[in-house]
Amino acid sequence: MRPGFARWLAAGVLAAGIPAAILLGGAAPAAAQGFPSKPVRFIVPITPGGSNDVVARAIAQKLTETWGQPVVVENRPGAGMNLGAEAVAKSAPDGYTWLLGANNIFAFNPHMGRVPFDVFKDFAPVTTVAVVPFVMVVNPSVPAKNVAEFIAYAKANPGKLNYASSGNGSPQQLAAELLARTAGLSLQHVPYKGAVPAITDLLGGRIQLFIGAVNSLMPHVKENKLRLLAGAGARRFAAMPELPAIAETVPGVALDVWLGVFMPGATPKDIVSKVNGDIIRALGAADVRSSLAAQGIEAATSTPEALAQTIRDDHARWGRVITEANIKAD
Repeated sequence: MRPGFARWLAAGVLAAGIPAAILLGGAAPAAAQGFPSKPVRFIVPITPGGSNDVVARAIAQKLTETWGQPVVVENRPGAGMNLGAEAVAKSAPDGYTWLLGANNIFAFNPHMGRVPFDVFKDFAPVTTVAVVPFVMVVNPSVPAKNVAEFIAYAKANPGKLNYASSGNGSPQQLAAELLARTAGLSLQHVPYKGAVPAITDLLGGRIQLFIGAVNSLMPHVKENKLRLLAGAGARRFAAMPELPAIAETVPGVALDVWLGVFMPGATPKDIVSKVNGDIIRALGAADVRSSLAAQGIEAATSTPEALAQTIRDDHARWGRVITEANIKAD
């Protein structure tokens, strides 16, 4: 092509809003080239110290080392995780603002009141990063050593057993409610403002049942202050293969608490793809996996498409439970 003609064509197509590089046979630079070139904000919608925060900081540290750019964890709790999620949903879709999201935001909250975003349109799933195993425990005053014995005891004492949660609409409530409805039990829900006070009353005997994160309960199980009955995941935990799942006794009762990384919905796919690969490599590091495992957290990764499907499935499944049980958020 003659240089003069090239200059004329470029001027014309730019005026029409068409990238000249494309029409001239070149390729527009990919959005992911040179990414990241500045610090990344990694928003965790809970207070520091929880499982979500632990996972985010492990990923942030490893990627900071790999990229030479800071990945800065920012805790923004509030409104049942909606506050932090909204901040990400409304951020520039340039790949520099992330969310460490969980079931609550995508599968529970939309069914319990208005959320300030569309969980299907306003976020770009990147990858699942972890599963936080939940377990079913009882106060030792309950004469049950497995799920079947607990069900029999609960049916013999309708309305007399209390179960705790970290708040209305929390995973702990949904897991226990699903068990009660599926097994035909009459249990009383006692919501708390967090898992710590719930576990305190469980240890004291005011609460008889709790289905919660394994890392917060196992120290008390090891001291014989609580009795471990089952895991709450869809299958047995790899780290505890001897522990049966609730679903082995009551089919369909399972709660896998997953954590995932998300970006604003319109983030370029090549940036999402690059971050997906880099996070998977970070979580594949032996030191990261062992550090998380020591805290009862299982590293788990996925494609963006698989995480999107998980959201669709969980949104439909838990929507039915929440609607039928008329569960309302705090």
